[in-house]
Amino acid sequence: MGTNVTDSDVADSDVADSDVADTTSALASARDALPAARRVIVKIGSRLLATNPAMIGDIVRQVASPESDQDREFLIVSSGAIALGWARLGYTKRPTQMAKLQAAAAAGQSELMFRYVTAFAQYGKTAAQVLLTHSDLASRRRLINAQQALDALFTAGAVPIVNENDTVSTDEIAFGDNDQLASMVCSLVSADALFLLTDVTGVLDPNGERIPLMRPESMVGSRPNANSHGSGGIASKIAAARKASHAGASVVIANAAEPDVIVRLLQGQDVGTLFAPTVNALRARKHWIAYTLKPRGVVLVNEGAAAALRKDNCSLLPVGVIGARGQFSPGEAVQLLTPSGEEIGRGLTRMGVVEVARVAGKSKEELTTRHGHFEAVVVHRDDLVIF
Repeated sequence: MGTNVTDSDVADSDVADSDVADTTSALASARDALPAARRVIVKIGSRLLATNPAMIGDIVRQVASPESDQDREFLIVSSGAIALGWARLGYTKRPTQMAKLQAAAAAGQSELMFRYVTAFAQYGKTAAQVLLTHSDLASRRRLINAQQALDALFTAGAVPIVNENDTVSTDEIAFGDNDQLASMVCSLVSADALFLLTDVTGVLDPNGERIPLMRPESMVGSRPNANSHGSGGIASKIAAARKASHAGASVVIANAAEPDVIVRLLQGQDVGTLFAPTVNALRARKHWIAYTLKPRGVVLVNEGAAAALRKDNCSLLPVGVIGARGQFSPGEAVQLLTPSGEEIGRGLTRMGVVEVARVAGKSKEELTTRHGHFEAVVVHRDDLVIF
C-alpha cells in the first residue's frame, strides 16, 4: 500500500521525471549516508498506535537492537496520547471539543509513556518524557532550554520520547501535527536522519509505483489531511521531509509494518521514499526563522526587490516594498510576497506594520531627507531566508 501524490494532497507539485531522482547511482549515494547517521529521530503516528498499540514494543526493540544501537542516539516523536486517552475517559468516539481533547491527552499521555518506559526497561534503557508546544520553540530562550535538556538526556544515555503537549495546546500554540514537530526537532538536536513511520510504503508516482528517492525542493506540502485518529497525511509528511532536509537531515517516509524497518534503513536498504538532505542546509537560526516561527504578517515586495533578494543575498530596503498586511511588531516573523502572491521568503522585520507601510517605496535618500538619520532596512539579510 502507498500514497499517490495528487493535486489535492500536495500544492503546486506534480511528480514528473524531472522531479524524481531515480537513477541507481543517486539512490545508492543517498542511501549510503544512512548507516553513518549518529543521531536519529523516529516518528510514529496516532493512527498506527490506535490500531496496533503493540507496535511500540516493536519500535523499541528495533531502536535498542545491537544492529541499530551502534553508538547512536535515538529520539522518538510519538503521537497517541489522545488516541489512547479518550476511551479511558468513557468517550464513545474521539471528541471534537478542545477541552475534551485536552482531557483525553491528559489521560492518555501517562499510558503512552508507561508503555515506552516498560518497553525500554527490558533493554536496560531509560525513556524520558518531553512535552512541547509551538511557543516553546518559537521563543529563543525556551528553545535553548529545551535543546540543553535534550542534550543532557542524550549524554545520560536516555531515549527522549517527544510529544506535543496536547493538554495545554490550542490552535495558537499547536504545531499542527507531529510530522511538523519532528521536522522542527531535527534542527533543534542537529539530527542526521528522520524516519517518518506511517501505514504506507512511501510516496507513489502517478503509475502507483513507489518513488525511492525524491528531491526535497520539488515538493511543497499543503494542509494536512484529517483522519479519525491523527491530523497528518502524506502532504504533511512531504512538507515535514522538506523542512528537515533543509536542516541537513536525511528523511525517509516508510511503512512501520515493514519487518525491521528501522534496522534496514540504518543498513542503507531501499525501503520507503528517501529525501536526501539539501546541499546547502540552513543554519539552525535561519531554519528556525523559516520553519518554526509563525508569520505575524506580510510584507509585499516589488519584482525588482524579489529578483535582487534571490540573486544578491541582500537586505530588504523600503524602496523595494509595496505595502504590508497583518499585525506585526519589530522582531517578529513576516512572509515576503510578490505582487502575484508568491512567497519568496521569510524574515524578522526591523519595523512594525505601520512603519513599514509609511516607508514603503521610499529611497534611503528620501527617508534621510524627511527624517534625518534613518536605518532604512525592513528585513536585514542576517534575519532573512529566501526560498
